[in-house]
Amino acid sequence: MNFMRTLLTNHPLVNILFAVVLVLGALSYSQMPREQDPEINFNFVAINTVLPGATAADVEELVTGPLEDALRNVQDIRFVSSSSRDEVSNILVRFRELSERAFDKRVTDLRREIQSKTNDELPEDVEDPDIIEVTSSNGFPTASVLLLGQADDERLRREAKLIKEEIERLKGVDRVQAFGFKEPELQIEIDPVRLAANGLTAADVADQLRASFRDVSAGKVDVDNEAWLVRVEGKTTEPEELASFLLAPMGDPQAKIPLDRVATVRRGRKDAQQAVSSFGRPAIFFSITKVGFTNTLQLVDRINEYIDDRNALLDGSGLTLFLSDDQTVQTRDALQVMQRNAGLGLILVLGVCWLFLGLRIATFVTLGIAFSVSGTFWILNMLGNTLNVSVLLGIVIVLGMLVDDAVVVVEALYYRLQRGQEAISAALDSLGEVGKPVTSAVLTSIAAFAPLMLLPGILGDFMQVIPLVVTVGLLVSLVEAFWILPSHVIAKPTPRASVHEQREHWRGRWTSLVRTRYTRALIYVFRHPKRFLVASVAAFALSIFAVYVEKVRIEFFTFEPIRMFYVNVDMPPDAPLERTLEQTVRVEEMISPGFLEGEVRAITSMAGVKFTDAEALFGDQYGQIQVSLNPRTNNARGV
Repeated sequence: MNFMRTLLTNHPLVNILFAVVLVLGALSYSQMPREQDPEINFNFVAINTVLPGATAADVEELVTGPLEDALRNVQDIRFVSSSSRDEVSNILVRFRELSERAFDKRVTDLRREIQSKTNDELPEDVEDPDIIEVTSSNGFPTASVLLLGQADDERLRREAKLIKEEIERLKGVDRVQAFGFKEPELQIEIDPVRLAANGLTAADVADQLRASFRDVSAGKVDVDNEAWLVRVEGKTTEPEELASFLLAPMGDPQAKIPLDRVATVRRGRKDAQQAVSSFGRPAIFFSITKVGFTNTLQLVDRINEYIDDRNALLDGSGLTLFLSDDQTVQTRDALQVMQRNAGLGLILVLGVCWLFLGLRIATFVTLGIAFSVSGTFWILNMLGNTLNVSVLLGIVIVLGMLVDDAVVVVEALYYRLQRGQEAISAALDSLGEVGKPVTSAVLTSIAAFAPLMLLPGILGDFMQVIPLVVTVGLLVSLVEAFWILPSHVIAKPTPRASVHEQREHWRGRWTSLVRTRYTRALIYVFRHPKRFLVASVAAFALSIFAVYVEKVRIEFFTFEPIRMFYVNVDMPPDAPLERTLEQTVRVEEMISPGFLEGEVRAITSMAGVKFTDAEALFGDQYGQIQVSLNPRTNNARGV
């Protein structure tokens, strides 16, 4: 009791702590990264490998098969799925539910096995496999950007390459995938007649070019008593230099024949793996994913700022860059809802407490809510959480609970102060009277939410944030109710009603009226217990029945679809890419009249790729139309 007396009467300590928590809470709220979902690792690993110039069958035999064999040495793999297409191998690995440390070890094992297989068995010209851990940050694009051109020409390609590199340098950007992008290349068109006349075959030309145009480490050389590492780069971007390359016929190795004698060398572009069109114009589609724990709102703002600056430079060139989709609308709406609910809750608490307890007590209770919320944000920030929809849901839930224990404590204290009891004595007696019931109520609420933290799997990773927020908020509210609030009240106790009899007269009449009406209703219930017991049981049974017959749907998360949908166009397996894009654009033209003015942000037709719920499918026969809608207004249609 002496310890509590010391805490309650140490007003400087209380005021300093109160101010520090408010400041740290405000700073934490402003610093916490904003994003849609909590940062979660899905235990998926994607392995993407490129073998230039290889057909789908070659990629399957030379790359995908050996890499899948290497994965047999990695433990705790649930399943492996793979796809092979021209030049590209895609492997998706799903691990079992593991702890973070165990998962990191398995990923390290996977990287080692893949690298070992690449060095030992894969073709020399294969590019190093790109190994990506799939998380909630990079599993779905944060934003999509479209570059529209007047024609599918070199200007569009050159500008797209520059834009991709510049977006990748923006703070918070993890990866930028460009669809519809045709890489430049030097093309060699061989004349079979001249080739045969010089005693050469196409295989001879390919082998000699491959052997000469490659990077080679040539060891060390001593220059002026200094050792230098020598590396020969086998690269060229000039067709004239490639045309002068000397070939050696197999029958006469001493003879040297320039390449341009048997072939024509010119600049060109690779055949596109995908083709993109938007609003009837050729386009390049950029899919942007972010680094984990990056503020999504700030990242999209940076992208928008970059787009504005780039469009100023593109003015008059016939090229246009714009944001076709971003996933921040829901996050911004959730933040606004939380702020609006918090503000409304504070006003209601202030009004109700003023009505029954007076302005001074009401102000302390309202400030107590601000203290509890600030402390919650401070602790969440220290624990490494982001400000996502799950955290905001937890805050909205706990806002209605934070005031309960404070009101119970302050009402007991107010009752004693009105009757002339000494301030510190009234505070100690109040805490002794309601301390255990309030603590029990808080622990009961925590016990109701805590089991959600034990859910396994990805669902558990999503759900555990909500009970964490509720638990932290309620524990902070106990500190506020048992220490901060009583200390503030007794610092200058409220005068008794007799001192301000005229001002308190109307409040006494109001509370007496409410008390009388409530007492009468309570007595009526006590006199008819069976009737109200039956009514309560019937209401409970009806609620269970409503859930059973699916009148009330059960969803772990509120179903609020993103403002985007897809229209898939599947062509025959042998359909060329150009034909698929042509048909996809025709479908786009058919559906475009069905949209209202101002409803659509962007319509993008893509050929060569189809995004599904599970993975992206690649192939010339796949077409897809992405329809991105503007943020929903009160009168707008849903998806």
